[in-house]
Amino acid sequence: MSRRNLDFFCAVLIVGLLAGLAGLATTTVLRYVQHLTYHYSFGTLLAGVTGSSPVRRILGPMVGSALAGFGWWILRRSTEVPPLAQTIARHDPIPRLAWSIDALLQVVLVGSGASLGREGAPRQFAAALGDFATGWLKRLSGRDREILLACAAGAGLGAVYAVPLAGALFTVRIMLNTWHPRAVGAAFITSSLAVAVGSAITHDHPTLDWPVEESTSLLTVHALILAPVTLVVGLAFNRLMAAARPASLIRTWVLIPALAAAGLVMGTCSHWWPELPGNGRSILTVSLVSGMTLSAAIAILLLKPLLTALFLRAGGAGGMLTPSLATGAAAGSVLVLGINWATGTHLHGSAVSLAGAAGVLAVTQGSPIWAAIFVWELAHPPLWLFLLFLLTACGAYGLKVLATGRRPTQSGR
Repeated sequence: MSRRNLDFFCAVLIVGLLAGLAGLATTTVLRYVQHLTYHYSFGTLLAGVTGSSPVRRILGPMVGSALAGFGWWILRRSTEVPPLAQTIARHDPIPRLAWSIDALLQVVLVGSGASLGREGAPRQFAAALGDFATGWLKRLSGRDREILLACAAGAGLGAVYAVPLAGALFTVRIMLNTWHPRAVGAAFITSSLAVAVGSAITHDHPTLDWPVEESTSLLTVHALILAPVTLVVGLAFNRLMAAARPASLIRTWVLIPALAAAGLVMGTCSHWWPELPGNGRSILTVSLVSGMTLSAAIAILLLKPLLTALFLRAGGAGGMLTPSLATGAAAGSVLVLGINWATGTHLHGSAVSLAGAAGVLAVTQGSPIWAAIFVWELAHPPLWLFLLFLLTACGAYGLKVLATGRRPTQSGR
């Protein structure tokens, strides 16, 4: 083994372990902020929101969002916080401190109930730690460093959601868009290590609990129907986020009242739909147990992307994966509940909800195989349902390619 390859292998091990620590740190802080915001000690965020007082449901998100806005005002007026994917791809210097502080503020915002994904924070923090810890390995090439930083981001994602395969494929297909053996090997090693370290808090348990239910061949029909539905929902989600995202980072004191106002809207909506606060896990959880009425599913399908866009417009930062997942799950629930209402049947919605999540994620991220694997790993349902998720994801993605006339590119969002 050459010295360069030995350095690269050592760096891969370091990055994997640090990505796991990044996942542990951000998850711990997130849970602390959630418990502080909604004043609960045990259970899920949904249980905390449901059990909190009406006043706390409003004041908690308002105060937390305002504090995050104050932090970003201090950070952004003196420091650049460049996007993760573009910085890695261009081989630009890594702003370690800025990314770390920005990641902390993302966790505070999401933990306070903001409708943004929590996966952005561990990806940034893991990349910053990985760059700091491997800087002494001078024999690494620019391409090696790009692979390592992309692996850190993917492994951070894998650690917080306990999805080792999806974390590795996120690196390979979305961050790097390559099947080069060097990148593939590094991605799988780092993601596996990160998930192993993260198991100290995830306990190797899937993020979602899969209910015991009887699945039928009708699910295949639903998957085919879902493909055009999730295409429309995914395209609408992308357009709404693009329109909401400011042309440049908001750096003035306006961040504070703008995010506080977004928190007020979220708190108000949570009185009627307690599933809305947070990254979207609550919506996925309720969808799996068929715990929504048709009217609630329609409201959540409309409000989740609108609230996500509101926090983006106000200057907040966070991931888009879980909000788009939750929107897709709501779309699947609307389909099943609508069929049940129209025909008088009692079809279970768990598999169709996750298929909807996979379809929307395939459209928003441009990688149907990764979307199907990610959704399957979140809940670990029966293995054959992976084919159902893949059918919807590939169908929606294929329709997108036909509609646009070209193959969409991955963005690493």
